[in-house]
Parts: sequence; C-alpha cells; structure tokens
Amino acid sequence: MSGLSRSKSPMGALVVVAVLAVGVIAPYFLSRYQIGLATQILIFGMLAMSIDILVGFTGRTSLGHGAIFGTSTYVVLYCVTQAGMSPYLAVLLGIMSATVLAAIFALLAVRTNGVYFLLLTLALGMIVWGICLRWTQVTGGENGLRGDIRPKALADYKDFYWFILALAAMVTFGIRRFVNSPFGLTLRGIRDSDSRMRSLGYNVPLHLFIGFTMSGFFAGVAGAVYAFFNNFVSPSTVALTQSVESLLMAIIGGVGTLYGSFIGASALIALQNLVSSHTERWQSVLGITFTLIMIFAPEGIVGKFRALRAKYSAKH
Repeated sequence: MSGLSRSKSPMGALVVVAVLAVGVIAPYFLSRYQIGLATQILIFGMLAMSIDILVGFTGRTSLGHGAIFGTSTYVVLYCVTQAGMSPYLAVLLGIMSATVLAAIFALLAVRTNGVYFLLLTLALGMIVWGICLRWTQVTGGENGLRGDIRPKALADYKDFYWFILALAAMVTFGIRRFVNSPFGLTLRGIRDSDSRMRSLGYNVPLHLFIGFTMSGFFAGVAGAVYAFFNNFVSPSTVALTQSVESLLMAIIGGVGTLYGSFIGASALIALQNLVSSHTERWQSVLGITFTLIMIFAPEGIVGKFRALRAKYSAKH
C-alpha cells in the first residue's frame, strides 16, 4: 500500500486526529519545562521534515539545511533587535531569505548526485557558518544576537505552544500535499532513476531545483519561529552539527515517512535531555543508541512499525 493510500485510510485519519487532540490538551497536564521540550520537538520536527523532502522523496542528502534554517533565525532576530521591525514582518523576511538561500544552494547543487551533492551542500553550509562567525557588525560573531522578540500575543508559553502546534499541522499538510502531487511523484521517479526520467523528457535539474527550494522554504519557516522560541542565535545555529542532528531526526523516524520526522525529533531531543542530566558522557550514550537503531531498524522507527504491521497483516 502506498504512503498516499495510507494517509487517506480511515485508520490513518483517526490516528492523526487523536495525536492532534492529545497535542492540544497536553499543556493542561505537562509542566512548563515539558511544554518547552514539546515546542522544541515540533520546531525541529518541521526542519527534519523539510530535509525528508530531499532525502526520502528525491534521493538527495543535504548537509546544508542547518545553514538555511539558521539564516532565517538570524534574519528574524536582526530585523527585530537591530532594525526595529515588527516580529511578523521579520518572520516573512526570514522565510524569504531562507528560500532565496535554498535557491542559490539548489542552482549550485542540482547537477550533482550522491556524495558530490552531500559534500557540495556541506561546503555551502560551511560558507554560511563562516560568514555568520566573521561578519560581527551584523551577526554579532561568536556572541550572536539576543533579544526577547516574541510577540505579546504569544508571550504565554501555552499560547506559543498551541501556535507552533497549529503551524506544524499546516506545514505537515502542505508538505504531504506537495510530495503526493504529480510533481512530487516526479521527484520520486528521479529518486529511483534520474536517467530514466531524463529519457522520458523530464527536466531533472529544474525539478530538483524546485524541490530543493521548497524544502528550504519549509526549513525557513521552522527557523523563523525558532527565533521566537530561543530568543537567541549564534554561529552554532547554522553549523554542521545543526544539519547533522536534523538529518538524524529524519533517519531515526524513517526517511520518506514525513511523520517520522516528529518521532525522530522526539527521540533525539528527549534522549539528549534525559541522558545529559545523568552523565557527562551523554554523547557516547546517544551514539551507541543511534548505532543500535541503524542496525536493528535501518528503515527508522516509523518504517519498522509499518514493516511489522505489514508482516502481521500478511499472517492474518
């Protein structure tokens, strides 16, 4: 059964409604700290889902999305704290800047494939990191930019969580419509065999350019609201680590599943906070955990669940 048919099944719709219902009532039962973690998971889940457009549906692995995400965060904080703009206008400018940056990355990367695509996006991301580190007059250098820029309407942590939840639902809907559209099906064809798609008359570089740019747009949305969440941005926000962690979220949840991005974000962020509170060697513990996941569930958590469900259905 295809991903599209699954998403249209009554059971799938029921699960989505149930998850949203639990998300809506969660602030009434969780502490402020836990709601903060849930908000962070939603933001980074959107970022991981934007990467999944390329990894899961286009067959291209990007290590530059952390730079796209962080650029949007930088623009929002700069516009509000330095230029005195409205936070809402700053968000629009942040998303636009991320989309333009993604388009530039795409122009340079779409004619490459495999490890060359990965290394080129890595190099482009490192250029952005270097600019953010050295252009101190604008970015603040290593000190970054800081400011309480969240709009008054979202000042309460519960209201802000509900806003992010609604935004995550809209982004998920938009991405799912995009990847299941005729254009999205073309991207899947390119993932399976770009040479065959060329022989059928498709403009592969143009499709990859649009797919990459749309992926950057959604990463920019996540980066813009991250500025409201964190009220701080530094070169670490655009660093390679940001891209790698977001890619790990998509892989752990299951590439090509979209919803798995939120599962992967939950696993990574929860483990980081849980393990780091008990040991200073938390990175080693995380590394071992992710290694085990890759060995026993290479298709990701959601992918493994689907495989087990299909196996069970075949027996019964």
